[in-house]
Amino acid sequence: MDGVDVRNLNLWYGEKQALENISLLVPGQNVTALIGPSGCGKSTLLRCFNRMNDEIRGCRTDGQVLLDGADICSPGTDLISLRRRVGMVFQKANPFPFSIYENVAYGCRCAGIRNPGLLDEIVETSLRSAALYNEVKDRMDRPASQLSGGQQQRLCIARALAMRPEVILFDEPCSALDPIATTKIEDLIKDLSRDYTIIIVTHNMQQARRIADMTAFLYMGTLVEFDETKHIFETPRMIETEKYVTGRFG
Repeated sequence: MDGVDVRNLNLWYGEKQALENISLLVPGQNVTALIGPSGCGKSTLLRCFNRMNDEIRGCRTDGQVLLDGADICSPGTDLISLRRRVGMVFQKANPFPFSIYENVAYGCRCAGIRNPGLLDEIVETSLRSAALYNEVKDRMDRPASQLSGGQQQRLCIARALAMRPEVILFDEPCSALDPIATTKIEDLIKDLSRDYTIIIVTHNMQQARRIADMTAFLYMGTLVEFDETKHIFETPRMIETEKYVTGRFG
């Protein structure tokens, strides 16, 4: 996986421009954090990677987002196929009103996989990859709603992994979790980055420092700075970046 190549990306909601001329190369098999104050365009940029902004009336873009060299912004893009390749985990855990097993198997069934043995294998592998299998293996037929908040979030990660994506997007996945559950999710994200391209939106500066290899700082819809996380927090090139990461604005 070569990563995600964003070239001169602009986005408008009606007449309001939300992203302005964004260009960055997100490395493959890496964790990239998107940081910046509320309303700066972090989540909007994240949703460009799986075309979720298409669901918003009046939204339009120009520029390119290249995944394995193909522009996913082109009109001919198969969105169902794209969203299998680019999984997403949201701010609040959103398990389906099914059993633990069926939450993970659901996407596979929708994709036409019916073989019980293969489904069992995918579900177990996905739950193991999400560091959840040992906690739920004896209650797979129980409702997912019975899990704790942190377990539900890991179940949502397993559900994304079951589709064997190339990229996984995380939109503030720990904002509703306690510190112990947050640590488990952070450790899991680092582990997953060995095999997947990870892009995470976070308001938590310390979280970005802990888990991200690369960090992009956005402000008012523009990309101010993109560099290795160590440089962003210790030796930023831009004064705006320094002020934000040191808490002097934002």
